[in-house]
Amino acid sequence: MTDDTATATLDVDGLRTALHCPRRYEFAHVHGLAGSDDDAVADRVDVLRSAICDALRSGETDREALEAVASDRLSTLWTDHDEPFHSSTQRRHERRVLEATLSAYLDRVGTDHAAGIERLDADATRGELIGPALPLSSAVDVADGAHAAERVRIDATVDYVYGDGSSIVGVRFVPTLAPLGRLRYRSDWEGDVADRFTDHFDDGSPTFEPDPVGSLLETAVVIDGLRGLRDRLELGDRTCRYVQIPLADRSAATVNWVQDTVETSLEVADLTDVYVDHHTYGMTHDHRNETVDDRLETVVVSLLAGSFDPSDRWERIEEHACPDCEYTVCCQEYIAGEVRFDG
Repeated sequence: MTDDTATATLDVDGLRTALHCPRRYEFAHVHGLAGSDDDAVADRVDVLRSAICDALRSGETDREALEAVASDRLSTLWTDHDEPFHSSTQRRHERRVLEATLSAYLDRVGTDHAAGIERLDADATRGELIGPALPLSSAVDVADGAHAAERVRIDATVDYVYGDGSSIVGVRFVPTLAPLGRLRYRSDWEGDVADRFTDHFDDGSPTFEPDPVGSLLETAVVIDGLRGLRDRLELGDRTCRYVQIPLADRSAATVNWVQDTVETSLEVADLTDVYVDHHTYGMTHDHRNETVDDRLETVVVSLLAGSFDPSDRWERIEEHACPDCEYTVCCQEYIAGEVRFDG
């Protein structure tokens, strides 16, 4: 939960970066070196994210009324969207994709979530439930060496929170679910999810899974942040869940170029059960996975200590992280590998 007494602040994006490569984290999050911010897909997701959140904020729960508000808002935001397209045909097509995704969202979960927001708002004390980028945070008490007894705040965001029976659910819109890897298809922590999570941190293991591991750390932060929000809104002992919804996944899209139409469906990923260690849950009745939480603390300690040397896992990092890294030009490990001499 949010804690103003925290002596340091991190965020889940930084954790994800560090899992790919601690040196990349140093460049991006410690020294503040800016990478490329030219991400057209993320910008389009932001357009649709804003349109959906504005529609949810309208208070409408009827399908047609909700779609009317969202479509009107999408039209306005798209007019101001200045992405350079190759042609007006491409721009029109990308708008059709957004409209189809909006329709799929409303068909799949939109009206249910709108009604859930209305119910939760009626039960809650005064507080914001709709973003986009609604802030949450979790406080991690570090108990290691020089940083013992230090409280660190980790920030995350969701796009809105709704009520679902005895649970409150945080929803975050993402471009795709691809970074989840096998988490996308698993509903239990036990088994290969647990094995691959622990193997990622094993220096002797070839497993390198920064994206799924980052998703589990993010889930831990978000669920703890939701519990803090629940308590602030005086919502009793409701359980907390975390859901991701992709807004730029083209795998389910069907395009009719003759009629200039696009149809798609939407997948929803609930990460809660994957994170929950049911043995621990049975003892504490909390959404708590000791393995993930312990590793979260370890990663936090490493970042606080400035341990950005990637040499322990460099072979795996170089293979997986370097090809798409924007900081290779100033990375001493990468440069040393590129200019080494044989003999």
